[in-house]
Amino acid sequence: MRTDPDAPDRNEDRVTDSSDTTRRKLAAVVYNPIKIDLDAVKRVVAAEEQAAGWEPTLWFETSKEDPGGGQAKQALEAGAGVVIAAGGDGTVRAVAEVVEGTDAALALLPSGTGNLLARNLSLTLNDLEHSLHSAFAGGDRSIDVGLTDIYREDGSHTRHAFLVMAGFGIDAKMLAATDDELKAKVGWLAYVKAFGQVLRDKNRLRLRFKLDGEDVRRMSAHTLIIGNAGSLPGNILLLPEAAVDDGLLDIVIMRPEQLVGWIQIFTKVLWENGVLGRVPFLRRFRTREVKALNYLRGKVLRVRLNHPEEIELDGDPFGKAIGMVTRVAERGLTVRVPADVAESPETPAEEQQPLAEADA
Repeated sequence: MRTDPDAPDRNEDRVTDSSDTTRRKLAAVVYNPIKIDLDAVKRVVAAEEQAAGWEPTLWFETSKEDPGGGQAKQALEAGAGVVIAAGGDGTVRAVAEVVEGTDAALALLPSGTGNLLARNLSLTLNDLEHSLHSAFAGGDRSIDVGLTDIYREDGSHTRHAFLVMAGFGIDAKMLAATDDELKAKVGWLAYVKAFGQVLRDKNRLRLRFKLDGEDVRRMSAHTLIIGNAGSLPGNILLLPEAAVDDGLLDIVIMRPEQLVGWIQIFTKVLWENGVLGRVPFLRRFRTREVKALNYLRGKVLRVRLNHPEEIELDGDPFGKAIGMVTRVAERGLTVRVPADVAESPETPAEEQQPLAEADA
């Protein structure tokens, strides 16, 4: 959802926050009732809104049919200046998809097993009071958003946003194979069983892709992942150069050949990225690239597959797609963070151009 510059201003009662951005002192909580203790959240919200002198907070419950997008739209139409996503990664992604490109801000109340965006922003996890204090009394940080047009075999397409990663291959197949009931009981351990099933899958992606203005490339690969941020749960650094505010997409293509290829990938990701890359004086020992793992960077990626494959966005399965066009909306989303780490006011990013057709 984007605001209309010619529409009347609904937010007459505005406040200047610590990052010098003006918006109405009204928050809305979009919450997944399964993921949070609603009574506890309401108690803390009431205390924080009163201390900050804000209007009474609005509340919108998600559903299986609508994981947060429709509720976020209602919140913005009601004039909310801050929309708090209280739930898992699916709730955060759905809310961000609507808040992106508006003058409202997204606040995070991390819950669930992933918390991918919160981890990549180094926000506090499992601290209800701290998270909600940041929502009401914190500052702003502008981050990039990945915008993806997903093309289906029947010719239809839909547009979605992602905040951390999207892709085809092992991650999407693993999500499709994961038992939801087992995940609810044991969290991320549920993916271990699905991971084993996927590794036995001999099917490979047959794709052609075009990155920015480069020539079209054709490739056979196991997995293609597009990242706006680099870290996964378990402190796994998949994309070592990725940053949420650099205006670039980081892309990794996995092309393992039998067991030796997987050894190369695991060594690169777990040892070089995860250990050497986190210690400044050891970084010079990293290899730039290995045969089984290729890194690319750019602003617009067009992908076309030979046959439909499972696709995922921020850990949510989106069915099968025959292609995708992904671009970066540079600093398209404002996120509430603790006041001591908020950014200084900056010039807004240039207006983004619409996507072209998927013509890779």
